[in-house]
Amino acid sequence: MSYVTTERHGQTLTIRLNRPERLNALGSEMRSQLAAAFTAFHEDADLEVAILTGSGRAFCAGEDMKESLERGSAGVEDWGRSDPFMDGRLRKPVIGAVNGFAMGGGFLLLEQTDLRVAVRGAVIEVSEAKRWLLGGYNHGHLAGLPHAVATEMALGFRFTAERLYEVGFLNRLVDPETLMSEAMAMADHLLSLPPASRVNTLQIMRDMRPKVPSDIEQLAKALRNHGDKSDLMESRQAFAEKRAPRFKGWVDAGDRERTPTLASIRAASEDQPGS
Repeated sequence: MSYVTTERHGQTLTIRLNRPERLNALGSEMRSQLAAAFTAFHEDADLEVAILTGSGRAFCAGEDMKESLERGSAGVEDWGRSDPFMDGRLRKPVIGAVNGFAMGGGFLLLEQTDLRVAVRGAVIEVSEAKRWLLGGYNHGHLAGLPHAVATEMALGFRFTAERLYEVGFLNRLVDPETLMSEAMAMADHLLSLPPASRVNTLQIMRDMRPKVPSDIEQLAKALRNHGDKSDLMESRQAFAEKRAPRFKGWVDAGDRERTPTLASIRAASEDQPGS
């Protein structure tokens, strides 16, 4: 079965996640087919713009919880092949056309796009905090959102498309029946630009995106191992069984008071030989 379909419109390629019965959840086969689609787009000299969208009620629901439980490990599995869209090698613009839910890994896909149009009422969420994955901390920062909004995002609150449009994360809000025509109009505008102007402007705008400082990334690495890691799979098991999770929190209750901080990370770094 094809979990990802593509359709050419001149120099524009529509890439559609096509697993509507699972809200386009990112299982290993979906990831592999998505990587193949973006690789083909990357290598085709006749294609210049991509539109990424979903089928059914969702853009993408994120991690395939069922597959994670069957595999016995949480989080994102390897994509299976190099994906130029996700690893930053793609030098062509991608427009995100959000037709419905964009959650967790679905948000990561949306975040990677250069321009974004969404249907009114779409629900968008950074889900890492709900699944014991410290990943949500950087998304609001990368999007240039105000600190309070970035904190709300990092803690797993849900956003409507209307709210994210208000804070500048989305470029357009449309009715469902005009989603693809609006995305195509944006693609047509990009194609109307002188090629070097489009390529050069895209490059400089991507390089101007905020980046997380290296010491904050070191802190994130320490925090990812701070707490009882059994809660990783418990969060997924509870989701699958449609029950409230029974989290443990800490291996040692005193660990809560030993939470790594930026100051402790910097102090440890200064204590290293040669620092």
